[in-house]
Amino acid sequence: MKIIESYRPSGQVVCRQEDLISIVVAAYNIAEYIERGLRSVCGQSYRNLEILVVDDGSTDDTGAICDRIAATDERLRVIHKKNGGLADARNVGLAQAKGDYIAFVDGDDWIDAAMYERMLGALKEQRADAAVCRYRQVYRDHTDDDSVDRAVVFEGQEALEYYVREAKAYAIQNAAWNKLYRKEILDGLTFPTGRWYEDIMFTTVALSRVKRCVYLDTAYYNYIIDREGSIMNTRVNLRTFTDQIPAYYEKTAFLKKMGREDLADIHDYFFYKRLLLFYSAVEREHGADREKFLRLLTREIQKNKGCYAKAFTCSEADPRDYRKMKLFLKSPARYSRRVRLEERWIIPLKAKVKGILKI
Repeated sequence: MKIIESYRPSGQVVCRQEDLISIVVAAYNIAEYIERGLRSVCGQSYRNLEILVVDDGSTDDTGAICDRIAATDERLRVIHKKNGGLADARNVGLAQAKGDYIAFVDGDDWIDAAMYERMLGALKEQRADAAVCRYRQVYRDHTDDDSVDRAVVFEGQEALEYYVREAKAYAIQNAAWNKLYRKEILDGLTFPTGRWYEDIMFTTVALSRVKRCVYLDTAYYNYIIDREGSIMNTRVNLRTFTDQIPAYYEKTAFLKKMGREDLADIHDYFFYKRLLLFYSAVEREHGADREKFLRLLTREIQKNKGCYAKAFTCSEADPRDYRKMKLFLKSPARYSRRVRLEERWIIPLKAKVKGILKI
């Protein structure tokens, strides 16, 4: 791993703009947002683009807005299809992409004008297979941006390792939309049709194929966090059990198959820890499915108890999480009382002490 402070790729690397970038934009019932998103893609400083907008059977004005913008930019082509979900929409666009490089944008988000010029420039300058950038988290009342203005060059499987470790210093994460890949990296790879949380396995497999990856610690992508109706704005739901949790098991199996038992253990640690967080989140709610989801989560946690000793002693594990898991296995009610105690008293007290020490 090599860290480059205050990094800006040389403009000479992409000045002729000979390489074609295919950008797949999935859109479904986002009439309020799609024009801003598409204008930001069309307005890129890197001009040699193929923009494939997949209208996934929208029932509002999304499709019409896409057609209107396409009439003003010959690089943009709209594909109207029957609704099949985000994974299917991306697959349709990916199958028709002719570019040397592939990227994805969600139609309700938007991107900075220099995004692909900077990402392609860094990818080529560092002779990498993929580029990843940080992103802004856009809320209704504020925006979070943790940009540091540096680049990190990952060698071999380092990008995969930091991704599995969920390293906060590097916002690699599951998302398809903050990445630019050489087309060859994605050969034969598709998103799992009909499933939510489709990025989990797609990103895992893609990063496993990357031999060198450059990470730009500058936010170029603007991700809307709290849009009503967004999949990512949905709390624990039935798809958590039918799609998300199975994807985590699939990820573990894949990492083991590629000979990375160490990464499988680390992934399991974060997965099992996440199950406890899911339980706490549902326990605080009062929806119609509350008791059903609590039973399903309890069953899920109980069935993996033979794996916890290994996962919770991996290199990334916090011993306190293992103690919480053991407490849950003894008594979910006692575990919930402890979580409520921490949230009400212990965490605020620690934050107060930390603030005093900074003065």
